[in-house]
Amino acid sequence: MTKDGSVQGFERVSAADLVPGELRSVGFGTGARICLGNAAGELFAVADRCPHSDFPMSKGTIVDDKFIECGWHGAQFDCRNGDVVQGPADDPIRTYDVRIADGAIWVRNKP
Repeated sequence: MTKDGSVQGFERVSAADLVPGELRSVGFGTGARICLGNAAGELFAVADRCPHSDFPMSKGTIVDDKFIECGWHGAQFDCRNGDVVQGPADDPIRTYDVRIADGAIWVRNKP
């Protein structure tokens, strides 16, 4: 953390109050919407649009404490790396690095 309370290279996007099983849509500095989730106590961040149907992932569900499922057609993605684990999606979902500091959730684009 830097002197001003920020986490170097990360952007503060939310208070760190996500409960297990919760999904939340937040804005990112680039204008993108991100879906924050809590999978059994592990926070993750993915693009808030399903690559298959352009449906908000924040309107989906967390499955088996490790996958996020699109609420429209049931495509599932690994919360950690964005890989498709169940179609109909063919393309992975974008993921972001997540940190918790000073009571907040901080996110950055993966290198």
